[in-house]
Amino acid sequence: MDEQAMLTRDLVLRICATATELDRGWIRTDHKVVAPFTASRDTSLMERVAAGAHVLGVHRLLICRTRSEHAYESVIQVNADARSLIAVIRDWGGEPTDFLVCLEDFSGAVLITAGELTVAAGPADYVRALVGPDIAQVRAEFAEEARSRRDPDLTRAATRYGLLDTSGKHSRGSRVPGPDPAERAADRVAAMRADAPGATALLRTVRGVSGWAMVVVLALALVFVPGTSGVVPTVLLMLWLLVQLAWLARSRTVSFAALLRLLVLGALSTWPIAFAEQAVATVVGLDPTNRYAYAYVAVPVEELAKFTPVLLFWLVARRRFKRFAAVDYLLVAAASGAGFHLAETLMATLVAGGPATPLAVQGGLFSVLPGWVELTGPGVHFSGHAVTTGLVGAAFGLAAVGSRLYGRWLWILPPLALGAAALEHLSYNAFIAGLEPTQVTSVVFALYGSGAATRWLLLLLLAVAVVLDYRTARFAADSAPRLPGRAPLAALTTRAHGRAVWRRTHLPGDIAPGFRRIALAWARFPVTLAETAASILHEFAVQVVAARCGPAALCTAWRFLLRRREHAMGAARAAGQPWRRVPDRAELATVGTGLSQVIGLGTALATTIAGLLLTAPALGVFAGPHPAYAVVTTRALADWLTGLSTADTRWVFAGGLALIWLLVSGWTVPRSHPSVKDFLRDPGGNAGGLLGALAPGQVAYAITGLVGLLLPPRVTRLLQPGPRPAPPAG
Repeated sequence: MDEQAMLTRDLVLRICATATELDRGWIRTDHKVVAPFTASRDTSLMERVAAGAHVLGVHRLLICRTRSEHAYESVIQVNADARSLIAVIRDWGGEPTDFLVCLEDFSGAVLITAGELTVAAGPADYVRALVGPDIAQVRAEFAEEARSRRDPDLTRAATRYGLLDTSGKHSRGSRVPGPDPAERAADRVAAMRADAPGATALLRTVRGVSGWAMVVVLALALVFVPGTSGVVPTVLLMLWLLVQLAWLARSRTVSFAALLRLLVLGALSTWPIAFAEQAVATVVGLDPTNRYAYAYVAVPVEELAKFTPVLLFWLVARRRFKRFAAVDYLLVAAASGAGFHLAETLMATLVAGGPATPLAVQGGLFSVLPGWVELTGPGVHFSGHAVTTGLVGAAFGLAAVGSRLYGRWLWILPPLALGAAALEHLSYNAFIAGLEPTQVTSVVFALYGSGAATRWLLLLLLAVAVVLDYRTARFAADSAPRLPGRAPLAALTTRAHGRAVWRRTHLPGDIAPGFRRIALAWARFPVTLAETAASILHEFAVQVVAARCGPAALCTAWRFLLRRREHAMGAARAAGQPWRRVPDRAELATVGTGLSQVIGLGTALATTIAGLLLTAPALGVFAGPHPAYAVVTTRALADWLTGLSTADTRWVFAGGLALIWLLVSGWTVPRSHPSVKDFLRDPGGNAGGLLGALAPGQVAYAITGLVGLLLPPRVTRLLQPGPRPAPPAG
């Protein structure tokens, strides 16, 4: 703070709209969390005000009266402790008055009125120290209190800070969007699950039985049809890629089952894409098998058409996309591209009669984002359709979620990512077709790393998206239910906040606006990293403690965390505008409370797929047609099918249908868990319930849940309240 004392007028005009109301523009800056509440003006309230400062690592506060008659008084700087605050208030006299207590960098403040209304605003951790761990519950209780008491001051505050909607019933601006087709279907399924538990259990049993039957059919097809030895490794490779992405995307709100359905849609889109390529080639006057069509028809058509499954997803779930995290765009795009890559690779595998000698290894268990093709001679590296499509999806997600925070300039990322993906695809296809790229293309592709850097660039964008998602989700702390237990890394986040406040208060006031924004962002960056790490570890601790309590608690924790992140992203991205509150906050709060009671306060799919990949042969380039052009690949597959016998053809179609069924069914987190005691007493009578929770894709969930029972009891300490960091000296 400058040596010359700040006048009360200057501070109040910066933070307050009136003597008893905070300014909305100040609240919108940095997306502050607001929580009005009623409290007596006593020592307890001052202790909470001091505790809020200590949580942010601050040891000095600014305090002043907000009424106009005190406008030319000096703002008082005091130590962040209840005794100092009370001493200043007593010096003002015995008459109650409205006053403001704020941090030195104006990032958080408490407005205490002469009555019982108090309003806290600032970072989520700061507000939690003042009102309690569940900000959303405090806001809901205040809204209910304002309705029941009909106090004009409370009602005005509840309306101003978004707790009550006083607009007309038919007001267009306040109309909540209606459900999309996907939400209607989900509501019907939820209603059936609640109203017809018997029919639901029967359907689960049918799903489990049919899933294992499809395993048998697929195994028989692989035995009877020649040249299918590479099918299982190829499928597992794409599953392993999606598992890696889904596990690393800690902030995702899309389930793994949904990603597999998109993978199937991406694989089935190969034939429409081939028809589109043939039509485009005909229009431009090229033979579809011409080598120029490999590069100048296949690349633009495929790079755009691979997003067809994502577009179909958007058409049936438009509201759901508004609740997407940034990593969700990456995941759905990667799943769509993985399906297309899987179809092309499977066709080439079948035509070639299985994988040949691995001249250019595509990946295995210990490969990061497997599925690439490396041509060592010319130095061309194609990362695979899953990675290149995921790169475009990641760029789009960063722009869609981050543009509100960092500006519309982020929308240049998707075109750049699409250009990079097309360049890599073009260079690979040109080499396969025997075309010589232009000098400009060669230079740009070499600067880009000849395709070898794409996977690492995707991982970088994924990490940035995770950080962005967790920062965005914190803006919805006033809506999303709290996590069980206390967040870890409290000392680290306190130190980061305190350092950020110090840097902002010591920033020169006469620097250019652009440099000032950069300096403020740099001061905020350590706080963002610390809060992201704390959120990830908190969610991980919830899963570990739930795993110790059994498979049922673990599956409940998985569903709760996924839906909680979805709610938080929906609330944060709505930015105060009407939005469809799905999942419902009250329902999530009930589940979270039940989970807290159950638990006393790893990746599910990786186990199975990793074991299978350990015994799978390494994949390499194929002796048959290269999976680089959908038209050629589908024609080669048609010729291969023509050469099969009638019996083999039937087995091929049966095996294909079985594989599709296994990918689209039975991967959801189980909701019903059979009792071990009941199964041991009556195996025949409880076999249906066991099969209902153990579809082929759900086996890994069960294994993870059983392994969790082996964890020591002391893991419950991960969520138990620990000592708060001591207030900074000074």
